[in-house]
Amino acid sequence: MLEILLIAAVLALVVVLIVLQQRLPARAAQVLEQQHRAMLTDLHDGLNKQGDRLIAAQAAEAERLRAAVGEELRLTRDAITALQAKQDTLRSEILAQTLAKLAEQGRADQELIQNSFRNATQHLANSIETLSRTVDGRLELIGGKVNERLDEGFKKTNETFVSVMARLATIDEAQKKIDGLTTNMVSLQELLGDKRSRGAFGEVQLEGLVRNIMPPQSYAMQHTLPNGNRADCVLMLPEPTGMVAVDSKFPLENYHRMFDAGLAESDKLLAQRQFKADIKKHVDDISSKYIIPGVTSDGAVMFVPAEAVFAEIHAHHPDVVDYAMQRRVWVVSPTTLMAVLNTARAVMKDVETRKQVHIIQDELGKLGKDFGRFDERMKKLAEHIRQANKDVEDVQISSRKITEQFAKIERVELDRPLVLPQASAE
Repeated sequence: MLEILLIAAVLALVVVLIVLQQRLPARAAQVLEQQHRAMLTDLHDGLNKQGDRLIAAQAAEAERLRAAVGEELRLTRDAITALQAKQDTLRSEILAQTLAKLAEQGRADQELIQNSFRNATQHLANSIETLSRTVDGRLELIGGKVNERLDEGFKKTNETFVSVMARLATIDEAQKKIDGLTTNMVSLQELLGDKRSRGAFGEVQLEGLVRNIMPPQSYAMQHTLPNGNRADCVLMLPEPTGMVAVDSKFPLENYHRMFDAGLAESDKLLAQRQFKADIKKHVDDISSKYIIPGVTSDGAVMFVPAEAVFAEIHAHHPDVVDYAMQRRVWVVSPTTLMAVLNTARAVMKDVETRKQVHIIQDELGKLGKDFGRFDERMKKLAEHIRQANKDVEDVQISSRKITEQFAKIERVELDRPLVLPQASAE
């Protein structure tokens, strides 16, 4: 401020001198110029001294400011050091408290998870045990029935096998007796020369076939029908087939004459025509005697006890076969009768099986209900396991967040970091 006043005074003096110089004479002007120069010189000296004093004052002031700033910096460093010490203490306390809370929360979460898994395991064990008991009971019941059926089947099979073995033994014995005969051999034609012997042979063969294949309650030998006629055998088949009559008598005189080498060709042709007529008449007799509407089946069986005769009929007399089919009479041989009887037995077995279907369906229905309850319980168990898994994931998320927060605390990366004043370079 002082320097400004001095400068203003000097400027004002210069202006005054310039004005006086313009008005005064040359001599006075020269004197004034000399005085002016002297004044300027003094002024310059004064200004230099004043500048030196100002520089000295500024240096002193700068030194004082430097000392004050150094003191302030020292105080700031001390404050920062104390603040850091407090921050370390506070961080240690926060870490200790947080670790204690985390440990307590971890123990609680672990206990919750263990209880959940323990309850789920117990529930699953109870469900499996209940289901096992139910399934074991059902399987035991079904197994008992299956074993009972198998025992019955094995028993019948064994009986049939024993019967077959007995008959085979009888046949072997008969074969031995036949092999032992060296003389007095007679042909089948001579042995069965009359109708009575031939009918008895057919009945015995028919009874043997039926008895070996069919159950005892499914057939009857020498059965009298409601119309008074007696059938050699009737088969009691399930509906809608019903009762089927089987006749074992068959005319063979003309058949043998057909192949008699001692007859003329015309006589053989006549015997062949008579053979066809005998078959048709026998078919008519069977159809009229053994087919009774509402009582028997709509067909009957004509049993031919000789495979050669059966082959002759089917190979060379198809018109006779067609005639028998029209009269609803089925011509069979021992081989084909076995096939028919096996088919009938399979049908009867299927019918008996179907009678037991409702029991199997009932048991399967009960088993299905048990499996339905098992499915519901498994769904509940799966929901418990899913909830426990979700709880574990939530705990893991919380643990991860806490770990990240610990890491931030370790790196002193708070949401609002502390900004410290920067010290000026000395």
